[in-house]
Amino acid sequence: MQKPSIPKGTRDFSPSEIRRRNFIFDIIKSKFEKFGFSPIETPSMEKLSTLTGKYGSEGDQLLFKVLKRGAKFEKAYSESNTETVKDNDFSDEALRYDLTVPFARYIVQHQNDIVFPFKRYQIQPVWRADRPQKGRYREFYQCDADVVGSESLVSEVELVSLIHEVLNELKLSDHTIMINNRKILASLVEFCNATEFFSEITVIIDKVDKIGTEKVVEELKTNIPNKEVAQLFEEVFAVSENEIISWLENKLQNSQLGQKGIQELSYIVKSCNVLGINNIKINLSLARGLDYYTGSIFEVVLNNNSMGSIVGGGRYDDLTKVFGQNNLSGVGISFGAERIYDLMNDLNFFPDNLSNPSKFMIVDQSESNINGLKLLQFIREKGVNSILYPEDHKLKKQLKYANSMNIAFVIFIKEDFNLNMSVEIKDMDSGNQDTSMLNQIIW
Repeated sequence: MQKPSIPKGTRDFSPSEIRRRNFIFDIIKSKFEKFGFSPIETPSMEKLSTLTGKYGSEGDQLLFKVLKRGAKFEKAYSESNTETVKDNDFSDEALRYDLTVPFARYIVQHQNDIVFPFKRYQIQPVWRADRPQKGRYREFYQCDADVVGSESLVSEVELVSLIHEVLNELKLSDHTIMINNRKILASLVEFCNATEFFSEITVIIDKVDKIGTEKVVEELKTNIPNKEVAQLFEEVFAVSENEIISWLENKLQNSQLGQKGIQELSYIVKSCNVLGINNIKINLSLARGLDYYTGSIFEVVLNNNSMGSIVGGGRYDDLTKVFGQNNLSGVGISFGAERIYDLMNDLNFFPDNLSNPSKFMIVDQSESNINGLKLLQFIREKGVNSILYPEDHKLKKQLKYANSMNIAFVIFIKEDFNLNMSVEIKDMDSGNQDTSMLNQIIW
């Protein structure tokens, strides 16, 4: 018989792993609520037409498409041309690639029920037909926060503050928040008269953290016919951090769009610095390959760590336009829960007590197991997590179970349950065992 397994890029999670993941989700959720964001959920599947064309050519290739079923499949098969057949011919739906495009669809579909500006958060899984590797999975959770219906840069500053608070709470304070602006990138590309290659250029320069500046320049030379592009970004990579703004102002002095991008970038960085957030850094190679970004873009990396970005996001002005809603700007961020989980695991940043779901385990040595159930109910009513060992096994086996479950205390009940009874309590760490009156125990 073949040994059961799961698809590559997916994972099972044990109870202890789930508790650690929930620790991350609970902190992120609490911060989302603190900053005034409200929760929504969208379906795991979307219509293929909703998702296609929103992520660029590379993103479209990573969509997990859902096969048509029954008569619809038979019809598609009979009408297909075997020489030109494509997977789209057999699919009308796909698993969501991210949470942002479904959110844009949600906004347009429910616009009459929404008060703008709308601050939403969403914590749900997404799926990508990607090549699995460390920190990159085919099924993973995203934790998104977006503000839609406002063009104010205050939203960007708020999101940076949110990132700062969440990562500090998770003990990932040694991070850098990188920022750029797609208006600046578009203007730089326009400066080279290479606007028609904008998408290809952004995909290439977005690899700089993975392959380095030299290889990015080589890819630009190889794949972009306009040679000025590689020369410009070679110059970009050589600009020092302190000179970026002045270099941009000089280079883009004749570009209205570029100047607007510079103003937005400067305002966000200065505002964050005033709020005491000094680990925000301008990175002109940051592109974020998704086509829907139009303004500020963010990525966060942990310093001296090769994991890659753990938070990303940006401003999108036209995303709802494709669904029929014009003039509705939005900006959002997404926490990469899987990478954060892997990082915290590697760095031992999770609290030790997460693996102690129950504080007490009851061993019923009375004549009727109803006494153990009554004691269990009594303790749980005190708000204390507890369990009752269900079998009449040897004591050694019961204590071994308590140890394996990281139970702090074992309580022995030997008489009929009443509030004035005495019980024996064994400290599983020290091994000490004492007798106490039930009504005098401080739970």
